[in-house]
Amino acid sequence: MSKEFNVPPVVFPSGGNPGAGAQQRRLPTAPFQPPRSANPGIPFMSFDISSAAASTSLSAPQFGGNNIGIGTGFEDEPPLLEELGINTKQIWSKSVSILNPFRVKADLYEDADLSGPFLFLMAFGLFQLLAGKLHFGIILGWVTVSALFLYVVFNMLAGRNGNLDLYRCVSLIGYCMLPMVILSAMALFVPQGGVPIFVVAGVFVIWSTRVCARLLVELASCGDEHRGLIAYACFLIYTLFSMLVIF
Repeated sequence: MSKEFNVPPVVFPSGGNPGAGAQQRRLPTAPFQPPRSANPGIPFMSFDISSAAASTSLSAPQFGGNNIGIGTGFEDEPPLLEELGINTKQIWSKSVSILNPFRVKADLYEDADLSGPFLFLMAFGLFQLLAGKLHFGIILGWVTVSALFLYVVFNMLAGRNGNLDLYRCVSLIGYCMLPMVILSAMALFVPQGGVPIFVVAGVFVIWSTRVCARLLVELASCGDEHRGLIAYACFLIYTLFSMLVIF
């Protein structure tokens, strides 16, 4: 015979059916979402790609006034020699003018430059190198000393009215080195140590002296009355360079 037990009923504190309470339990929200109680009018984190792309699109800057060319091609760029300040046409005109010692155009040398003189000095040293003589350092040093010597002599003769600057002096001496360059090229085919090389060297020294003295007198003031002394100083300078070719 089975014995019956009296079990008291279970009463939940919240009341109601526990099964129904499980069904009414709140579902978990997705991550990174604001709570439902937040203000719906203020976007917290919006992952709308179309609206984000529209809001972050950058417009090209508009420049008022002048139209500035951005990204121009290489056709609009100036040549490299002009950017470096080397005027090849001017160097060629000055060189051609020196080739005629009786019609030297002094107005071409009003704008002094060192591009042409440096080219002639390097050519002079190159021909000396072909002759077996390494004189690059000697040539540059002698040009510097010669320019200082001629600058001091001219300004002492002209006094306070002398307007010859050192830069123009170096430029004129360098351009008048063109006959010395031709002499160094001819010396490769002329026998050394004979009378012909001395005669040829004398002709080219007089050529360089005449051109340099005339340019100095015409470009600088108060030099016409001291033409002979200026020519003598130029003669000493180019005689010194001719010795590098002869010996």
